[in-house]
Amino acid sequence: EPPQWLKKPEGGVYSVGTNLVLLCEAIGNPEPSIQWKINGMPIDGRTFRGRISTREISLTNLQLQDSAVFQCEATNKHGTILASANVNVLNIAPLILTPDGENYATVVGYSAFLHCDIFASPAADVRWTKDDSIEPLSAFRYELNKNGTLEIRDTKKEDSGSYACWAANSVGKRAITANLDIRDATKLVVTPKNPRVLKSHSILLKCQAEYDSHLKHSFKLSWRKDGDELPVNSTEGGRIILDRDTLFISSVLLEDQGVYRCVASTALDTAEAEAQLIVLDVPDPPEDLQLSENQNRSVRLSWKAGASHNSPVNESIIEFEENHWEPEMWQELTRVPGNDTTALLSLSPYVNYQFRVVSVNAVGRSQPSKPSLRYATPPAAPDKNPENIRVEASEPNEMVMKWEPLKPMERNGPGLEYKVSWRQRGVETDWNEELVKKHSLSVRNVPTFVPYEIKVQAVNNLGSGPEPNITIGYSGEDVPDAAPSGVSVEVVNSTLVKVFWLGIPRDRVRGHLRGYKVSWWKTRSVLDGKRHHPEKHFLTFVGDRNYGMIPGLEPFSEFRLTVSAFNSRGDGPESSPVVFETPEGVPEQPRFLRILNFDKDSVTLSWGLPKKANGHLTGYILQYQIINETHEVGAVSNVSVANRSALSWRLAGLSPSTKYKFYIKACTAKGCGKAATEEGLTLAQGSKGSGRISDAVKPTPKFQPSEALEPGTEYTIRLVTKNWVDNNSIFEDVIETRGRAYAGIYEGISTQGWFIGLMCAIALLTLLLLTICFVRRNKGGKYSVKEKEDLHPDPEAQSIKDEIFGEYSDSDEKPLKGSLQSLNGDIKATGSADSLVDYGEGEHGMFNEDGSFIGAYSGSKEKGSVESTGSSTATFPLHA
Repeated sequence: EPPQWLKKPEGGVYSVGTNLVLLCEAIGNPEPSIQWKINGMPIDGRTFRGRISTREISLTNLQLQDSAVFQCEATNKHGTILASANVNVLNIAPLILTPDGENYATVVGYSAFLHCDIFASPAADVRWTKDDSIEPLSAFRYELNKNGTLEIRDTKKEDSGSYACWAANSVGKRAITANLDIRDATKLVVTPKNPRVLKSHSILLKCQAEYDSHLKHSFKLSWRKDGDELPVNSTEGGRIILDRDTLFISSVLLEDQGVYRCVASTALDTAEAEAQLIVLDVPDPPEDLQLSENQNRSVRLSWKAGASHNSPVNESIIEFEENHWEPEMWQELTRVPGNDTTALLSLSPYVNYQFRVVSVNAVGRSQPSKPSLRYATPPAAPDKNPENIRVEASEPNEMVMKWEPLKPMERNGPGLEYKVSWRQRGVETDWNEELVKKHSLSVRNVPTFVPYEIKVQAVNNLGSGPEPNITIGYSGEDVPDAAPSGVSVEVVNSTLVKVFWLGIPRDRVRGHLRGYKVSWWKTRSVLDGKRHHPEKHFLTFVGDRNYGMIPGLEPFSEFRLTVSAFNSRGDGPESSPVVFETPEGVPEQPRFLRILNFDKDSVTLSWGLPKKANGHLTGYILQYQIINETHEVGAVSNVSVANRSALSWRLAGLSPSTKYKFYIKACTAKGCGKAATEEGLTLAQGSKGSGRISDAVKPTPKFQPSEALEPGTEYTIRLVTKNWVDNNSIFEDVIETRGRAYAGIYEGISTQGWFIGLMCAIALLTLLLLTICFVRRNKGGKYSVKEKEDLHPDPEAQSIKDEIFGEYSDSDEKPLKGSLQSLNGDIKATGSADSLVDYGEGEHGMFNEDGSFIGAYSGSKEKGSVESTGSSTATFPLHA
């Protein structure tokens, strides 16, 4: 074997005064011999100042002239090997190989490395200082490596600054500087931290990053799932979308569950934050259903639970289906709590069962498991009897018994029937029995409304149910055959009375008492004594009671009242009528309030009677107050009009050019009613506003102009009926006649020839049209009710017309019945002032108080009645 090295001599750079040891070992067969050489020449032991042995050579206190190439040669008969070691002995000042003024940067918390590579012989002493300090750095966070590098561990912001590296040996010294910047560390937060999401829902993960502004150009962000990086582009057809710092997953799947990590990197550091996504879903359906412990009325069902999908199973629902009564209809049988996977099921006889299980967690229900094998229970006698046994309404002398039939699962066997037993209560007699298949039984020829004891028992081919309970029912009802007695009336106020009565005996009800019915009708008006067509009203009072309140009556009227009992079959006879009167009440609102004339400090007001006086009028209350556009109102002044016949009043002492609001209320002994209102403005100081009120003008079939009026003068026109009490007007207004200038115009036109010819042509045309109409009329032989009235005046109808004129239309309301359409032509009658339409619920608007039909004489309700305000003037059409 030729020589092989075990250890070669190693050279190096040595300083003056140091020691040198070189080793040389080799093996071989035969063992090789070792020979040392210097610069290629064998070493002469006599002249060499060092020490030489077979394996090593050593020199102490090296000097510059000791620099040489030392060689070790190993030789045997199979070969020779040679190894060289360069020994350089130097004596030079430190050389710092790292450039001066280097800039270093790191982030808070990381380590900083400041380099200071030195070559020196002998070895240099190295130290670091910071900023202007001359003290070497010695804290535990500072570490000086052998190569002169300064390591600053766990850096802080205050570590920023200028550092100096000092190197010195016996020959000389050197120094360099380095600058260190400490940046803010990158921080990440993923929200939400650990989201729990329902399957098929969506989730948005957001990675919030904070990093040093100096590092923004090198900042990068990426997402990883379970260690694998997610691609930047959307995946799975857009279901997973990455957009820089957000990760959106729509329609989350179970496989989306996992750890999602956000990774941020800069030129100096790396940061990570993670969120664990948990996907929730309904449990998987149970599996492997098994039946055991089979009994006639029970069986044990066991199963294996499916995966719960991060939401524990709260309960399991066991359902069944039977193929006889309701095939393929699954019904709930029972529930077991928690994670139980077995249940002992209670079963009904005569059913062919099949079972399945549904698991439930906080998310919802699982799909049902696959059905179990079928399990049939043997038949048995019924365990229960029908419920809700009752006797329903029927004809007198008949009793219809009904009950709830047993459900299919309660039959327990084939051939189900019902055994019905009944007997009259309190009478010693045998039970009547009948076996029926339906769930009702009708029995005839029984006494009216007497109690019966009733039993219904379930029976099938295997036996009877338990002994049934007895139910009390009554045979058919009939209407009561007695009327309440002791009927009396207590008047509470003008529109409300309290009625008392004595109830009928229990045996006269002939059924279950439902209550009492109070009927009443108006017979006449106490004010004018007019008789009224009886229109009945009624109220029912449920239950066994002996009084009731009757509201909504008309004041100052006479009524009759009866009371009757009623049951489910109908009303019994009425009691004898009781007569009572309602007292006076307050009047209704006056029909209108108008301003007839305004002066600078006074005003003349006119008003209409109230539609219903509800008693004897005692007078009127006239009120007025100042108003303006700012909604500020003055104090209300009152004027009492004691003359109940007065329908106009002159107010004096008003302020000029002032807006007033007027109120008028009608009063009885019981008080005053609602007010009618009107507004107007007084004249300015110095204005002319005088007016005169002429004598009353009574209507005739055709209105005629007055010949005694002066031109250019204001007049008050008042329209009254021929038999109007107290000479009160139904219409008043102010007009102004034309001046003389207008008369001259008309006189000049009337003398012109062309005007005379035109009038003659119009007259001839009118005569021709009238002739044609007369001929057509005679051919038809028909004429209207209105024409009948004109041809054959009826005193009674004329009287009705006079009463009709008593109704007015308020200036603020729509025209009421009887409002005047115009003063031109015939005045048409409208509905009666006291029509029953105003008093009740019946459809009697076409009849008057004594029942006579007056619809042929009544016109439709007028539109646009002729009315005026205080500031307007009306020009009446005058007929030649």
